[in-house]
This record gives sequence, structure tokens and C-alpha cells, in this order.
Amino acid sequence: MVQLRRILSQTSGQTASADWFALLPAATLLAYWFGGERGMVVFAVLAPLAALAAVFTAGRTARAERPVTGFGCETDILAHLDRVLADRVATGQTTACFVVTFDDPARMLWRHTPAAGRDVARRTAERLADSTRPGDMVVMLDDVTFALALGPVRRLDLEAAVQIASRLRAAAILPLAVDGQTIHPSVSVGFCVADRAPGPTGRDLLDAARAALDEAAHQGPGAIRAFQPEMAGRRADRAILRAGLEHALDAGQIRPWFQPQVCADTGRITGFEALARWHHPDRGIISPAEFLPLVEEAGLYARLGEVILYGALSALARWDKAGLGIPQIAVNFSAAELSAAGFAERLKWELDRFDLAPCRLTLEVLETVAARMGDEMIALNLAQSAALGCGIDLDDFGTGQASIANIRRFSIRRVKIDRSFVTNVDTDPDQKRIVAAILGLCDRLGVQTLAEGVETPGEHATLAQLGCQHVQGFGIARPMAMEETFAWIERHRRGHAHLDATRLGRGV
Repeated sequence: MVQLRRILSQTSGQTASADWFALLPAATLLAYWFGGERGMVVFAVLAPLAALAAVFTAGRTARAERPVTGFGCETDILAHLDRVLADRVATGQTTACFVVTFDDPARMLWRHTPAAGRDVARRTAERLADSTRPGDMVVMLDDVTFALALGPVRRLDLEAAVQIASRLRAAAILPLAVDGQTIHPSVSVGFCVADRAPGPTGRDLLDAARAALDEAAHQGPGAIRAFQPEMAGRRADRAILRAGLEHALDAGQIRPWFQPQVCADTGRITGFEALARWHHPDRGIISPAEFLPLVEEAGLYARLGEVILYGALSALARWDKAGLGIPQIAVNFSAAELSAAGFAERLKWELDRFDLAPCRLTLEVLETVAARMGDEMIALNLAQSAALGCGIDLDDFGTGQASIANIRRFSIRRVKIDRSFVTNVDTDPDQKRIVAAILGLCDRLGVQTLAEGVETPGEHATLAQLGCQHVQGFGIARPMAMEETFAWIERHRRGHAHLDATRLGRGV
């Protein structure tokens, strides 16, 4: 019993356990009074078991309240900041709060198990802690986000805070060996020094650092940002947008716009890509760069996918009804959608609903998604979709880790050459050699090619000369609302009909 009490005293339920043991003599007497010796024996057996159950429950509760890494949580850092801030006048010392998060953690960890992800988080937290001074505190705010509260310091200007942020970033981006592979983390950092906080509490300081982190995350990987007053308004604005996403999807505010894809040689329209746009009733068109990260945060990618697929197939049916003969429509699908059971069956149901042949729907899959190892559901769904007759486009080719084996494994019909290789292909010899190599590889594999991000006639002409089959980009047309596509299609076809007639007249 002494040993059991020692165990209890080491749990978060220490106070309750002590109260229970204070009543133990009285409880034993009551057991003897009502049950005699037999009752006392039964009580003596059951009491330790009940106490052990309490220990187990308290332990699980305590573990749930703290990250699995053993580092503190948000409550701890708020208490730390409040103590330092409360003593500022008396001590003349100040503090700052830094928040660090992984850039695109899903992409960084997709090859690995959840246990490996937790190991990465633990080791990153340890690295951050190793780069701090005694008296500083590092905690985990969630599975991929960490916070640092400085212990009391006499002087802390913006330059010193930037140096601390740089040191934290440098510690977090060191390569890590995970599951026999090396990963190279990228992190962004936001921070706020106490003198610039919007309020006097630890909560104000932490929220300001989070607002700075949001700004850093929107500026690109590896960014560092200090809190500025206007950031709080932008963060609140993003929170409002996030809260309104579900309503926007249900109300039809978010719907597809369409960007043409044309034959590089003839200019013939070979299809359209459906791209999500948000028509906000007060703010007008909100770009995907602004709201798609919020969709992911809100866990609404599956709902968004349903909306865009329905809009894309509806457009194809309307073009058919108008006799425009658009061959196909391309729709982007996220890893979460491609991982869902019954994906191909749902595609077939939607196609049947609009009486469309499966070959007229193309699934656009990011190269990083196609490269995912160990996710057999994605492989199965893509294989079933290809067997159904749908086309598979490998998007952003050249920027990820997709192998030739995966091109075959997923029955890729067409490779989309990333715009980073297309830009200045007509004037940059290195760009031209890279694109030529990609086109040569695809030709030998029997895979079609589409260059995205084409913006100039020179890029278009060079791609056609190199043998690229399809092009897409602002140089062809910008994404447009459904109602605008009818007029654009007619203008485009009239223009190319006139060009063809001119060529025939010249004997070209």
C-alpha cells in the first residue's frame, strides 16, 4: 500500500489520491462493520485495484493534456509569459515569444508512419530546446508547431530577436534520418517581442507570434516575420474566411473556372482544366492561393472536390448541348480524396449521372502524390480510375520525386511540365535542354505532354518545335467563368479558321 501511494503521488491525480487515502481507515472500519472479516478481506483486495484504475485514468488524462514528446503545452508557455510580463516593471526585464512550424508537413512526412512523424516532432523540439538558454521554455502547440518563450532578459531589440529566430530555424532544418531515409525539414518562424505586443498578457504575446507565423507561412517556405499590428487584422480576416468556407461551398460561392488547353501545333482546343475560385459576396474573387490553405486547415478538401467535379462535368455536358465538342475536362484531386475508399465508383456514378464517357474526364495528380510510397489505396484508386477509362495527368512534373516506374504503375496518360521549366524556354538554353530531355523521355515512354504556364508566343512556338503536344497558360487564355467560355471558344475557333485559310492561300 505504501508503494501504491508513492505511485499515485507521481501522477497528476496526486491531490485526489491523497484525499482517498485519508479516508482509508474509516472505509476499512465500515467494511468490517457491515461485512465482518469477509467484508474487510474483500475490501482489502478491491481497494488497491480501484486505486490502480484511478492511477491509469489519471495518467491517460495527463498524457492527453501534454504532447507525446514530453515537452510542455500551451498552458505552460502562457503561464511562463504571464510571470515574466507581470514582473517587468519591478525587474526591468522583458521577454519574447517565437512560434515555429514545418512548411508543408504533410508533404515532408508522407513517406513515413505516424510514429515516425512523432519522432520527427520530438527530435525537432529537442533541437530547439538545445539552441536556447537556461530559463527559456520550448513547448509543442500541436503536432507540427512549437513555441519558445524567452526567460527574462534585460535588453531585447528587434535585431536580437531576428538572430534568435534565425538560430531556431537553423536548428530545426538540419537533416533527419527517418525510417532509413534522410528528410530535409523546412520551417517558418513568427515572433513578437513584449514591447510590441498588442496587449499585456501572455495570450496577447502568443497570439501576436502566431499572427506573425501566419504571415511568414504565406510568404513562402523558410520565412521569418516579426509581428506588426496590421498582421492581427489579416489573421482575423483569414479566420473569418475559414469560418465561412462551409457556407460558401453550400451556397455555390466556390465553383470552377476554366482554363483552355490547346494543341501546340494547330491551336485546336483539346480540353479545359477546372480551377476552383471563390466568388465572395463582399470581397469579390478570392484567389486559390488565399483560400485553398484554409480549405485544408478546415478539412474540407473532400467537399471542395465534390463541388469542383460536379461543376466540371456540368460544364462538359453544357458544351455538348451547345454542340461545341470539347473533348475533355481535367480536375485536380488531392491526396485525401485519392486515399478514400470507393473513389473510382463515385467517379463512375458522377459520369453516369451526366451521361459522359469516362475517357472525357482527366484526373490531375500532383507528382508528389503519385510518388507516395506505401499508400496502396491511392495506387488502387488510380488504377481503377484508369481501368474505368479516365485519363491520368501527372501535374507539376519535374518538381517532385515521381519515378519512371510510377509513371507506368499509375497508367499516366499525360505529363504536365511544370511552369518553372517552361518560363523563358525560348531564350534560356538551359531551360530548353531540360524541356527537351523531358519531352524525349515521355516520347520513349509513349506518354503525352502538356506544358503549363505558357505566357508568350515565343515560349509557345519553341515548345511546339521541341515536340510538346499541348500547351496551357495565360498566353493562351486566363481561367474564366463558365458563361465566358462560350464566347471565348467561338472567338478562338474563328481566329484559327482565318489563320488556316490564310496559310492555305499562301500554300503553307
